[in-house]
Amino acid sequence: MIEKKKTMVGANISKPPITVKGGPHRGNFHGEKPKDFKETVSKLIRYCKKHIVLVITAVICSVIATVISIIGPTILSKITDLITVGLSTTIDLDGVTRLCVIMLVLYSISWVLTFSQHFIMATFTQILSKRLRKDIVEKTNRMPLSFFDTTSYGDLLSRITNDVDTIGMSLNQSIGMLVSSVTLLFGSLLMMFVTNYILAFTAVLCSMLGFVLMNIIMKHSQKHFARQQRHLGAINGHVEEIYSGHLVVKAFNAEKESKEEFDRINRHLRDSAFKATSLSGLMQPIMHFVGNLGYVAVCVVGAMLAISGHISFGVIVAFMLYVRLFTNPLSQIAQGFTALQSTTAASERVFEYLESKELSDESHKSATLTDVKGDVEFKNVKFSYNKEKTIIKIFSLKVKAGQKVAIVGPTGAGKTTLVNLLMRFYETDEGDILIDNIPISTLKRENVHDLFCMVLQDTWLFEGSVKENLKYSKADASDEDMIKACKAVGIHHFIRTLPHGYDTILNEKTSLSSGQKQQLTIARAMIENAPLLILDEATSSVDTRTERIIQKAMDELTVGRTSFVIAHRLSTIKNADVILVLKDGDIDSIGTHEELLAQGGFYAELYNSQFEQ
Repeated sequence: MIEKKKTMVGANISKPPITVKGGPHRGNFHGEKPKDFKETVSKLIRYCKKHIVLVITAVICSVIATVISIIGPTILSKITDLITVGLSTTIDLDGVTRLCVIMLVLYSISWVLTFSQHFIMATFTQILSKRLRKDIVEKTNRMPLSFFDTTSYGDLLSRITNDVDTIGMSLNQSIGMLVSSVTLLFGSLLMMFVTNYILAFTAVLCSMLGFVLMNIIMKHSQKHFARQQRHLGAINGHVEEIYSGHLVVKAFNAEKESKEEFDRINRHLRDSAFKATSLSGLMQPIMHFVGNLGYVAVCVVGAMLAISGHISFGVIVAFMLYVRLFTNPLSQIAQGFTALQSTTAASERVFEYLESKELSDESHKSATLTDVKGDVEFKNVKFSYNKEKTIIKIFSLKVKAGQKVAIVGPTGAGKTTLVNLLMRFYETDEGDILIDNIPISTLKRENVHDLFCMVLQDTWLFEGSVKENLKYSKADASDEDMIKACKAVGIHHFIRTLPHGYDTILNEKTSLSSGQKQQLTIARAMIENAPLLILDEATSSVDTRTERIIQKAMDELTVGRTSFVIAHRLSTIKNADVILVLKDGDIDSIGTHEELLAQGGFYAELYNSQFEQ
């Protein structure tokens, strides 16, 4: 399957198996409890400081538009009084017309400001989403490989896509709604007290019930929103794993087990989503009920005051509108806080990742290795993926420039771990690795990576042209060098048969065998032309004839380069200058092919076992 992502760092590097198994909380990096609502909101506010001007502008537009809408009922009250007085004498049509024009102008300005607020908030949320995605991808490139050993890729993808989209959409809905609703709430409350304090107290007392209920519901629903986002990440992780290994699932008839696991995670997601939406969904109908209750109470009390002559009919009309303006924001605030809960739940997961421990900063390092001779030395190296089990024990080895070193041994002996340490994908627990007598720990990782070209057992090709894949590590390579490398590994003729040759786009529709993919990755390494070479079982996916062609190309490629070859087919490394036999994380024996066979030790057993019938 062709991968579609160019941003992968250290793709397909051998690593210990993932220890965090499936379940509703898979992908919760540190196993922490959901963070405090206020803490997450404060982090989001600090993150948005760069765009504070946009937010403040949107808030100002929303406040002014809301204030204008609050002024409307006062003008309508005056119009009503003019008409009421005019019924017994003569209606002042000029005054009514003048007030109507003022209302039209004010509401037009309010519409323009409201539109501006929505436009600005849409711009802000898209800028924020873009920045979050950019920061997550950059963070990924700074994360140690040990992080991905215990993290589901699907959960990480969920944070980049689902969680970031949730933050953007929820903020777009909630900020403008909350600002206008709060402004409308307090503005109408002020106007109500100015108009008649008795009716104002009546409306406020009824609304207080709604705020109490809303606060109780929010406290109980927030934890379910947080669980919902974690379960969503878990289900994405499960689906990504199952479909990337679909052939294995089919081959072992594991469809039932994978479906049961999916159903289990899906059930957790359903339960958490149901509880979150059900609890938050209670807020709006409760606020509607409280609003209608306040409306009825104000109508009854207002009618009594009007009958007793304390207020005019125009005041009642204005106050009925103010009550609506006062109660409507209650349901909008409830809706806004529901959206804000989704925002904080998604933000918690995003910030949890952005705050994860990353690779140490190397900006202070000034040492650079450019003109490389190729001497490599392992000096008392010790390494373990976890404290329970040491993979590489006290390991020392000197490799001269230009030597071809074959590394063999049983599974789990530490072969791939050695080259991972050499590439600084992992740091040693003890000891040093030196290139040309310079410890690689004193060099920047980018400098170390530039010294190697690497071919892995598992191929990685992204969706792009054949030429882009071949020149992935050296974009400025000439077409002549590219064609020469492809001819050397025997893939040139096949590429020429593709619809557009080297410009053919590699995707799911392009049929490539495992061997052809491997030939492309080997050609890519040849084009890079780095001074040091690592081959991790590079010919495992090709047939015998193609292997001979590639082996010849590899022999040419290794000339003048210090090369490390991990091999299980021992017949392919007979011509190695040094064969390093590893067993249980330590050197069992070292020598040439003939010397090791003559010793009759562990290497001889491995070699002869491949020819036993």
